[in-house]
Amino acid sequence: MPVVVRYSDGGGLTPKQRAVREQVRFEAAELFAQQVPPPVVARQLRVSRKSAYAWYALWQKGGVASLRSKGPSGWPSRMKPAWRAWLAQALEQGPAAYGWTEDQRWTTARVAVLVARRFHVRFSDAQIWRILHQMGFSVQVPVHRAAERDETAVATWVREVWPRVERR
Repeated sequence: MPVVVRYSDGGGLTPKQRAVREQVRFEAAELFAQQVPPPVVARQLRVSRKSAYAWYALWQKGGVASLRSKGPSGWPSRMKPAWRAWLAQALEQGPAAYGWTEDQRWTTARVAVLVARRFHVRFSDAQIWRILHQMGFSVQVPVHRAAERDETAVATWVREVWPRVERR
């Protein structure tokens, strides 16, 4: 029978998610204090046995304090909060305001150039994508319509040709 775990090994990046994980560890500490063995704790809290045993070892050495969150992993972002606020405003103005007049699409490469010009810090496209995602932006595919589009020809095609194509 597969074991269902509360969370995977790789997630939990937000402060709220870290707080939830920390609360689960604190619940485990309460159970350890009641002499509940780690495999039972794992089952009750729906976490892996490996996690329960690791928490038990930490709890034995340092008590509940040793189960506190260590904070976010990795290096802090070089993209400062004030820069993010500026970037959000710049993105709202559109690419034409910053010299890209051929179309009105922001690409990660363009955003990276914009940030580099303004703050003299270079980010890769992947880093820019991650920053934009954290700021609440998502990938948007624009609707492409030809400038020379003939609406009457399109309507005629939809009315006369499409029904024959659809029947096949």
